[in-house]
Amino acid sequence: MLAVGGHMLGSLDPVMVRLTTGLCGGIGCTYAEVCGALSGGVLVIGALHGRSTVHEGDQRAFQLASRYRQRFAAEFGTTLCGPLRDQVRSPGGLGSCSLVAERAALILLQVLDDA
Repeated sequence: MLAVGGHMLGSLDPVMVRLTTGLCGGIGCTYAEVCGALSGGVLVIGALHGRSTVHEGDQRAFQLASRYRQRFAAEFGTTLCGPLRDQVRSPGGLGSCSLVAERAALILLQVLDDA
């Protein structure tokens, strides 16, 4: 997702890169929470369409994040890291979470393009 963020934003501040570190592996490699690729995509949506003050509207970012989540869930059947990881490692599965991240990036780019 950092590659998509860098592409869409032109560059990434090192703080933005550090902010995403704990998302890996369903939050801190616990494999217990939402997929880090999904979380990272939502951060990119926020960076592009989120509000910068409390007085701005946030509906556009909410709509895009919801659409991204729906398409992600439709593609993988879940948004949780553990079940995704099981799918990846099962016989005939993707074999690597990097392929989940790649597909998630394509979904994110489609959602942003449709916007």
